[in-house]
Amino acid sequence: MYFSDFSSEGAMNQERMTKISHFVNEDAIFPISTERSTINIMSNSKVRVRFAPSPTGFLHIGGLRTALYNHLFAQHKKGDFVLRIEDTDRVRTVEGGIENICQSLKETGVIPNEGIWIDEKGEIVERGTHGPYLQSKRQKRHHEYADELIRMGKAYPCFCTEERLQELRKKQQLEKQPTGYDGTCRNLEADEAKKRISNGVPHVIRLRFPEQGSVIIHDVIRGKVAFDWKEIDDQVIIKSDGMPTYHLAATCDDHDMEISHVLRGEEWLSSTPKHIFIYEAFNWELPIFVHLPLILNPDKSKLSKRQGDVGVNDYIEKGYLPEAIINFVALLGWNPKGDQEIYSHEELAELFDPAKINKAGGVFDTSKLNWMNNHYLRALSEDDYFKKVLPSFEGIDDDLAFLKRSALLVRDRLETTVEIKEVTAFLFRAGFDFQEIPLAWKDQDADSVKERLEAVREVLTNMEESNVLNIQIVENELKNLIEKNGWGNGDTLWPLRVALSGMKKSPGPFELVATYGKERALQRIDSAIKSL
Repeated sequence: MYFSDFSSEGAMNQERMTKISHFVNEDAIFPISTERSTINIMSNSKVRVRFAPSPTGFLHIGGLRTALYNHLFAQHKKGDFVLRIEDTDRVRTVEGGIENICQSLKETGVIPNEGIWIDEKGEIVERGTHGPYLQSKRQKRHHEYADELIRMGKAYPCFCTEERLQELRKKQQLEKQPTGYDGTCRNLEADEAKKRISNGVPHVIRLRFPEQGSVIIHDVIRGKVAFDWKEIDDQVIIKSDGMPTYHLAATCDDHDMEISHVLRGEEWLSSTPKHIFIYEAFNWELPIFVHLPLILNPDKSKLSKRQGDVGVNDYIEKGYLPEAIINFVALLGWNPKGDQEIYSHEELAELFDPAKINKAGGVFDTSKLNWMNNHYLRALSEDDYFKKVLPSFEGIDDDLAFLKRSALLVRDRLETTVEIKEVTAFLFRAGFDFQEIPLAWKDQDADSVKERLEAVREVLTNMEESNVLNIQIVENELKNLIEKNGWGNGDTLWPLRVALSGMKKSPGPFELVATYGKERALQRIDSAIKSL
């Protein structure tokens, strides 16, 4: 039974329910209703924030940004960052969803210091003194809050069937009226409600909102935002299956966990009056609200799964470094310093200020992410770079030294780690078709091409292997050859570069020679000479 009675018997300890934080910033107090009492806004000396995703899918980029902003704020204020899992929607819960959320946060360095986590064995654990942090385990507590709201006249049982509600919506749509609950059960006598409940009639519990007046939300990003109560229909807080809805569970959990600041997506802004109503009913202090702007596609549509990969693990699997992802995501709607684009995690935490987040949505520009990832790849030490990219050479049976030289050849041009196999594929081909990509420079004839390639071949043949692997030595030797014979750079280096790469656009000939090494470079040159 999730709805007990209308008496005070069995009521929750009122002192606990009306607990008021003793850390109050008088400057943060503001009216939340034009016709009702003022509520204090929480401003604890200890900042406590939370990221509370639902395990209905893998962690997406928008969720990562919300988690990151909470994490940065907690670090900036030396506060607590709580990971709470809101798993009350059993139908949409995905197996492995919690583990994926934790793993994605771990890989990107967004580590909570309290709440749900996975241990070294990959098992889900809870850390902290404000648990349980798995929302479904707090159901009894949610029911107690719902019962108390009913006793206070702030909520009521509703027995309207789904069929009736569907018919109501159809009628409202036909009459071009706003859709919403019409309050049929608002004034049902208590005895009648108790009788129906005892007879097992299915029902939900709804909040009883004011029918007049307005509520003002103070949001750090948007300032004061007003909503008319008449535009807000009575919200379901306990479903017919006994599970709480987000509006009751998240609000009460935030209070119980002493959350001081709520940083969440702007899609929750319109629901905030419902949450404020609950805070007001219990005379609790409000947290400070920060509703984050949407993340948009370049065409300004909302970033969604229907328009491509948005999962954090998708980007990691595509070869983006966690540092680049975090740097990029942090700047989707916020930029602490003018034109600076590259920030370490520590710098982001030091500079983070929610008040500087833009109201407008941040545009997800993949080209910018690619540029950032290239920057971080180039900043890696050689050993770390090899650890990131060499696994992508899987299936290529070749010596490690050549693989490493191949990886270094394209490092400055590489945007993701996984594309390295594709961009270096020409290095591993058996041969090239010089009919498609001519060896000749402009109107150069075949004899001239052959002469220059044979001369280069002779120079390389006479060089020590260690010197062939040195780009600068190769460049000096070949430029001396060109100067000695009075040749042009184009009619010597173009045939050499095409002979080595089989492409019009490729790394330079000196880099290619040093990457191939003596034997491979000579094989490529011989193949080109034979094609003439």
